[in-house]
Amino acid sequence: MRMPETIWSDIALLIGFMITLYTIIIIAFYLFIFVTSAIQLRKEYRLKLDQSFIEHIYGDNVKPISILVPAYNEEAGIIQSVRSLLNIHYPLFEIIVINDGSKDSTLEKMIKTYDMTPVDKVVRTVIPTNQIKAIYQSEVLPNLYLIDKENGGKADALNAGLNFSNYPYFCSLDGDSILERDAFIKVMKPILDSNNDVIASGGSIRIANGCKIQNGNVLQVGLSENPLAIMQTIEYLRAFLMGRIGLSRHNLLLIVSGAFGVFSKSWVLEAGGYKRDTVGEDMELVIRLHRLIKEKNAKKQIVYIPDPVCWTEVPEEITYLRRQRRRWHQGLFESLWAHKKMLANPKYGNIGFISLPYFWIVEFFGPIVEFTGYLYMITSFFIGGIYLEISLLLFLLSFLYGSIFSMGAVLLEEWSLRKYPKVSDIINLFLYSLTETFWYRPLTVFWRLEGIWNVMRGKHQWGEMKRKGISE
Repeated sequence: MRMPETIWSDIALLIGFMITLYTIIIIAFYLFIFVTSAIQLRKEYRLKLDQSFIEHIYGDNVKPISILVPAYNEEAGIIQSVRSLLNIHYPLFEIIVINDGSKDSTLEKMIKTYDMTPVDKVVRTVIPTNQIKAIYQSEVLPNLYLIDKENGGKADALNAGLNFSNYPYFCSLDGDSILERDAFIKVMKPILDSNNDVIASGGSIRIANGCKIQNGNVLQVGLSENPLAIMQTIEYLRAFLMGRIGLSRHNLLLIVSGAFGVFSKSWVLEAGGYKRDTVGEDMELVIRLHRLIKEKNAKKQIVYIPDPVCWTEVPEEITYLRRQRRRWHQGLFESLWAHKKMLANPKYGNIGFISLPYFWIVEFFGPIVEFTGYLYMITSFFIGGIYLEISLLLFLLSFLYGSIFSMGAVLLEEWSLRKYPKVSDIINLFLYSLTETFWYRPLTVFWRLEGIWNVMRGKHQWGEMKRKGISE
């Protein structure tokens, strides 16, 4: 008869080996994604894309865009954000700011700055939304509109903008974002080139903290001195330059960032608009579009383009960053759970067999495995023996998974896009990425676990964010 201590030792060894195997599989997957992304990035920039953008600006096939800007308590950045939109290089567009019951002076600032007056316009209620109080139009900028409505959340605000919009394509843009002037023509290029086979296109989101921005224009790209902002810069580079490029290449992309993405209005309306009872409305919409594509047996694509850049402010205080990451993880679960029938369903092809399993296993359950690994490593120091050897292996794998791949993302940035002109900024990003495994990643793991705990309790939480403003 085996002793209880032996049984527990076997269980501990099994847990260690399972965590190690899980980490090795994830590293192999990310290595594949990294190589794929590097090849794709280099291939695109050898094409000298800028030459073809000029043709699209003056071409006959340019599609007009409705730019939707949901704004809740965005007084710190809404004026500069709209100003940047007014300066974009695109032939035909309208800007629709949706004030979603802000408690600050967002509405008053918009009305005063852009000389806006009430207009009598009928809004078709294609998608039900909370009550619209008033609609304003700028007297000096006829393509700028402002919708004032009762608070209903970001999804409800976007649906109100969709109902009001006039053009066949729309862009959702956060109220604190600044666009590069040629971002729209770049993000629209795959749509124009595909003969409408591409129904959604997303661009890169970069961190504006530390940049010099004036009158809605990025004058100088820089790096924040705040450690949390620097780590988020690295995190965004990794998410966009590695993950999304690889998934997009095989039409497996499940996220088009709510901060900057262009969609076919007809497809979104057919899908039912943005879902209001989730904190992850942008991901949920993309999954629903994939679902609709497969059910209609249509050959449509959802793509990511690395170069069109939208600059946005990120939290520099741990309280707000923690709140954001909890919300993101809760939104991830809500999006995946709403479409659980697609998982491993042959009807939905690679979305059901690759994308959704990846997001369930790696993105959602990943924090649980990582946290278990941290506990295992800490415990092994007191037990010693083979457990310590397994823990050392786990640490090395964790360092490779976290810090090394983040360093790789920084190298991809310098190798291809080169948005950061100062060598010192690249060096700082590189050095900070080395520290990710030791402090930043454990923090995000804990915050994501809190998001899972909120899911288990059925706690639906958005949480307000504090904006400092990123433009002078």
